[in-house]
Amino acid sequence: MGKHSKEPEKKSRKSNIRENNKKGNIDEKIKYDTTSKTIKQKNEIKTNKKGKRKNKRRIRVLIIILIIIIAIIAYFGIKITKNGGGLKGIVSTIVGTNSEKTKNLDDIYMLVLGKSQNMTDTIMVVKYSPKNQQASLLSIPRDSFVGKSTSSATAFDKINSKYQISPQSAIDAVNKLTGLNLKYYLTVDTKALRDLVDAIGGVYFDVPIDMDYDDSSQALAIHLKKGYQLLNGMQAEGVVRFRHNNNGTSYPSEYGDNDLGRMKTQRAFIETVLKQTLKVENITKINQLINIAKEEVSTNIPWDTLKNYAVALMDFDTNNLKTGALPGVADYYNGLSFFIVDTSQSKRVVNDLFLSTNETTNAISNSSTSTSSSSNTTKSIGTSSSSKSKSKIKLEVLNGTGSTDRFDNAITQLKNHGYNVTKKGTTNFAEKTVIIDRKSNTNEEKNKLKSLLCTGITTVGEDNSNVDFTIIIGIDY
Repeated sequence: MGKHSKEPEKKSRKSNIRENNKKGNIDEKIKYDTTSKTIKQKNEIKTNKKGKRKNKRRIRVLIIILIIIIAIIAYFGIKITKNGGGLKGIVSTIVGTNSEKTKNLDDIYMLVLGKSQNMTDTIMVVKYSPKNQQASLLSIPRDSFVGKSTSSATAFDKINSKYQISPQSAIDAVNKLTGLNLKYYLTVDTKALRDLVDAIGGVYFDVPIDMDYDDSSQALAIHLKKGYQLLNGMQAEGVVRFRHNNNGTSYPSEYGDNDLGRMKTQRAFIETVLKQTLKVENITKINQLINIAKEEVSTNIPWDTLKNYAVALMDFDTNNLKTGALPGVADYYNGLSFFIVDTSQSKRVVNDLFLSTNETTNAISNSSTSTSSSSNTTKSIGTSSSSKSKSKIKLEVLNGTGSTDRFDNAITQLKNHGYNVTKKGTTNFAEKTVIIDRKSNTNEEKNKLKSLLCTGITTVGEDNSNVDFTIIIGIDY
């Protein structure tokens, strides 16, 4: 009996222990759950607080960025407005110049060379006058003879061979032909023309004749019909490089065959491209156009100088573009084709395109021999009847260059253009060429001298010598 009564006792004790353990586990679980819930809630509160702080910081940063953007827009808006607004104001601001600089720029002269496979098919003298927004463009036939004697002429006596020596050799040859004093050159690869035309969405141009020409060695395939049409970059290159068809036919003689016709087409095309590039809608392509220039244009014009003229050009009206070509005749020497420049007629053309300054316009034919006007003639500025004959203008010329050769070149240049150099001398080094008016001469006469020398400061001096002008040839000559 006693034995059996103890066993249930043991069982009940064990049951109680189990029950107590269960209760403890439940209590502990409840306690754990409550604690974890509390921790979780605390963590959520902390996270929410951190999130709110982060959001506040983000909002602050966004507000600061927005204020900076507004300030930048306002700053550039003010600068663009000060720089004239519109396309010119935007470009001025982008390149880092201002309207005051561009307003007071002197005339700039340069030799422009169109290059393909290291050959110069296009040779042009360009003058741009920002103050009166006028420009002149003179085509020089690529076969122009620049050697010493036609009896011993070789291919290296053609002007287009000079670029292969150096751009400076090309400048020297052109200066000799024109009597000018160019210092700057700008070489444009034909790829630049293709890329420019494609960048602005093509160019509408009136192709003067049917063109059918192939030359695999120059990667040329020109197949165009006569008439007004939209040209892409490749077609535009074909138009400006075309001379004759596969069957030997070329431009009609009244237009100017072969090189003469090509030069005339090039001048017309340049005018068209300028007109269509200087449109407001092309502002979005400024960076693309700048990159094309960087990659495919080479020049010795300093960037600080070039950017100011590039901006001034935004105001240019292509109706103020005067164009012409050096006159002369084509001939053969030693089995080679040459263009023999007519020296006396060339002086007249150079004078009318680059040295005359009054507003009277005459016509000079693009033909090498004709002097009559037509619908396709060059616009040029004539000579004022109030101007003195150059031979009657007496000059005193002083050497401020420190170089006898440079000074002699200046004397030769002035004499070749008909000026009467009555006195020569030497003075201290001069950074800039100075043209001193001694006899109250007209502005036109002063500007003609400045244009001929392609540099100079004009001023007025005392009438202390028997000359009309004293010219100090400076280091900038």
